[in-house]
Amino acid sequence: MNFKENAGVYTSDGKKIGKIDRVVVDPINEQVTHFVMKNGMLFQENKVVPVEHIHTAEHDRILLKQSEINPEDYPDFEKTMYIPVGGVEDFQQAKSREAQRMIWFHNRINIPWWKARPNSNFEKPLFVKETERSLPESAIPLNEGAEVIDAEGEGVGKIEEVYAEPDENRVTHVLLSQGLVFKDKKLIPNLWIKYIYEDLVRLSVKKDVIENLPPAVE
Repeated sequence: MNFKENAGVYTSDGKKIGKIDRVVVDPINEQVTHFVMKNGMLFQENKVVPVEHIHTAEHDRILLKQSEINPEDYPDFEKTMYIPVGGVEDFQQAKSREAQRMIWFHNRINIPWWKARPNSNFEKPLFVKETERSLPESAIPLNEGAEVIDAEGEGVGKIEEVYAEPDENRVTHVLLSQGLVFKDKKLIPNLWIKYIYEDLVRLSVKKDVIENLPPAVE
């Protein structure tokens, strides 16, 4: 299987439901566990789809198995929550005070209301913003387009595609793209990958090893 950014995602009956955005990799065993799908036109959502739902994954097309799952039922990649700072009880007690203070604050743009008047008894915001991802704890959502650096930290290109063998979904190679207009493409084996981060892949070999690779055949 191979995964390419913006490859179309289709249901078993041929309906296009989104595009590939990221590939989710477990860095411990280098296994592809999920992919992130951009779903929707005007109001895009990022949905997490397990690889077990894939029937075939070709160069520019992901075909899902026959399933009753609606695309909207896949979990969101990121969920943003607003948690009351002092807990629910403190929040309930503070709601009425907050409403009165915000009436005064509304006319004073760009001034944090808890700092606006030094002698006031204004409290800090009632909420803390938290974002969590619908992914296994150790998994990394690798951005296809992530920068690739060699063993000495020198940039050698960007990730264009991720290849995985179909039985265990284990990453076998990544396709490295070099250059802006006339791109050179090199196929990098997973044994050369030292670390995988969300927007960065570090190799265990030096740049000259990459340069001596033959061009990838598409």
